[in-house]
Amino acid sequence: MITWYAAGAVVAVWVVFQSTGLDFRFVAFGGIVPLGDAVVGHQAVLHSLIAPTVAMTAVMAATAGRGRRLTRRRWIGLPIGWYFGLVLSGAFAHRAVFWWPAFGASFGDEAIWPPISVAVALEVVGLVALRTVWNRAELQAVERRRAFLASGRLDLP
Repeated sequence: MITWYAAGAVVAVWVVFQSTGLDFRFVAFGGIVPLGDAVVGHQAVLHSLIAPTVAMTAVMAATAGRGRRLTRRRWIGLPIGWYFGLVLSGAFAHRAVFWWPAFGASFGDEAIWPPISVAVALEVVGLVALRTVWNRAELQAVERRRAFLASGRLDLP
């Protein structure tokens, strides 16, 4: 399920923002952050809307002022990817989790992982998305891959 969230977040962010300035390494990591709820065994705070909002607020506050634009550009990808991770996980379909704590303190027991057949299908879609990004960004070229690993920027047509 990791490629579904990571590659899905990268593709979705690229389609929506079409920005070469974002650090897509952070976007990909943000996309998989909700999976951290596996520690508690069900969807919880990492699947709630408040968690990436707090992260976005922290990034904006920590990078306010002159001279921090590049730092902001890098770190802003984390909460943006996290928001897309929530969309890809379908967390919005579970009111108690997504809007926590607005509807009570309990998260319920919503599963993190879908049924195995769905998980396999989503992972295949994630792999196709990853391959598409790889090809469109021409990451098979060593110099482009090194540039991406150093900066996190993708030059997708």
